[in-house]
Amino acid sequence: MNTRRQFLKQSSIFTAAMFVMPEDAFSLARKRYGVQLYTLRKELDANPTETIISVAKLGYTDVETYGYNNGKWFGFTVDEFRKLLKANKLTSTSGHTFGGQFFLTETNWEEKWKQAVQDSKAIGQEFIVVPYLDNNHRSIDTYKKLAPLLNKAGEMAKQGGLKLAYHNHDFEFAVQDGQTGFEILTANTDPGLVSFELDIYWATKAGHNAIDLFNKYPGRFTMWHVKDMDNTPEKKFTEVGNGVIDFPAIFKQAKLSGMKYWFVEQDVCPGSPLDSIKTSITNLKEKILK
Repeated sequence: MNTRRQFLKQSSIFTAAMFVMPEDAFSLARKRYGVQLYTLRKELDANPTETIISVAKLGYTDVETYGYNNGKWFGFTVDEFRKLLKANKLTSTSGHTFGGQFFLTETNWEEKWKQAVQDSKAIGQEFIVVPYLDNNHRSIDTYKKLAPLLNKAGEMAKQGGLKLAYHNHDFEFAVQDGQTGFEILTANTDPGLVSFELDIYWATKAGHNAIDLFNKYPGRFTMWHVKDMDNTPEKKFTEVGNGVIDFPAIFKQAKLSGMKYWFVEQDVCPGSPLDSIKTSITNLKEKILK
């Protein structure tokens, strides 16, 4: 566990780093339009090439991957996928790879992790993301075991030219014995090795305001998942700009959060996911990032 002196040193480093970021992070956010491809998982299963082409035609410039499996994404080898992205003027700055349980249960996980880092780097990614923690590994004791493993994975990612980020859901914010998994992970991971991809919908559903989190953990949210919440008791997913989350205010705090990249994601769509991400990018351009 970090000592108070280490924590203060790390905090000062990240605070300093935050202030050498470009002054107008809000303007930079307007230059890249990212989408998490998990939104289009059925379309990708059916026709991955046409789905990637459709994403580019909608105006997205950056795709966040998921489903990495033995050196392939959506059935494409590293070279095939890199060429497909390039042909459609897309980049992939980030990818969801192995869940947190991988580090806790996989024997000799380092070898598979090293290969994943190498493959992610080869398609041009900057971040490799831990996207999920399964139901069996959400106790306080498990979060305490996971934090040093994330530090180790982050060090390996750094050696391979990447950065590690952890993506939250709502369960990391559940209070157990007066503390949360999110508090444990932020307090016991090295900010130089582990950052966070804030899923703004899930944090909001857990009762947290994104800007309050930025103020509490400045500089640690290098990426965001931008997804909206409808105005119903069920708090369902909806297109960005059609819900209750104040994204104009949140984007204006991009510098404070440390955000470099953001991705539209909608876990469940009422109709065609392509229609939903079209609505989201239109609202972003016309109402949120105008």
